[in-house]
Amino acid sequence: MTAIDARQVKALALEAGFDLAGIAAAAEMPEWGHYMSWVGRGMAGRMGYLTDHRAGIRRDVRELLPNARSVLVVGQIYNAPQPYSTEAEEAGAAWISRYAWGHDYHDVMRPRLQRVAEQLRERTGCETKTCIDTAPVLERPLARAAGLGWIGKNGCVIREGTGSWFFLGELITSLALEPDAPPPDRCGSCTRCIDACPTVAIVANPESGTGFEVDARRCIAYLNIELKGSIPEEARAGMGRQVFGCDICQDVCPWNRVAAMTEAAEWSPRVFSPPLARLAALGPEEFRAMFRDSPVDRARYQGFLRNVAIAMGNSGNREFREPLLRLVESGDPVIAEHAAWALERVCR
Repeated sequence: MTAIDARQVKALALEAGFDLAGIAAAAEMPEWGHYMSWVGRGMAGRMGYLTDHRAGIRRDVRELLPNARSVLVVGQIYNAPQPYSTEAEEAGAAWISRYAWGHDYHDVMRPRLQRVAEQLRERTGCETKTCIDTAPVLERPLARAAGLGWIGKNGCVIREGTGSWFFLGELITSLALEPDAPPPDRCGSCTRCIDACPTVAIVANPESGTGFEVDARRCIAYLNIELKGSIPEEARAGMGRQVFGCDICQDVCPWNRVAAMTEAAEWSPRVFSPPLARLAALGPEEFRAMFRDSPVDRARYQGFLRNVAIAMGNSGNREFREPLLRLVESGDPVIAEHAAWALERVCR
């Protein structure tokens, strides 16, 4: 067995294909108290995986690996050169969140991080646990502690010179590694993400680290991905043409004006702003074929067509009358309900 230091561990992460790497200490998270307050006030909506018995585990990564002493936090840039949703206003087109244009990041990042874990175990005999958005950890505070960026008012990790378009992953290890330092908060007095949010999901809270927090119940990405069944009528108009996720708060962020980009094939867009009429005509098998190995599959066929119907209604385009009538007659009560709502809007 050989010794290894933080610099070498981060180098292994970069060699495995990650774009960013930093080290945080395995310790109790000071942000845990605010997280539990956020959960207790119902801000997580129906996301049970954030509020169940695993919520308390997020207090300390040593709940997952008792001998943990350090956490390697990695970042994977997924930004592509296509325009932002606030710039692309093609009539009759849907918008799919930037992170979902390519392959499912879990499937790409997990084997890379497991490769790093295997190398560390082989060289040092250490214990490891990999986390790619599946384990109960406070990954954004960990990313901040590891020096990858600060947490913006929109809840995203932002890195100077890189922006916020990157995925996060964590490798908890029993190795004692020198931690990196958190960067300063550079959002300052800017409120562009707050002002631009159509559903007013970024709300003030003086007790949070940024002075603001995201009320998931109002967030478009929560409404069109996480929320199953019927979407409250009062929330639908603010969803615009977003059929999966939402990028608006990141699109308007000044730090993303010069955001880093990647040419990696796994993040190149298969489809990012498809015609709504095309999406409304998809059958279940066509949907699965179009979004196989894509994060979009998380919405499931029913939820996706529900979202498409809402986007059609928000367009006010009378040309969507026929596709909406077909959705009303689809036989699915959830799709039919939202299509009927949309039909009223386009026929005014």
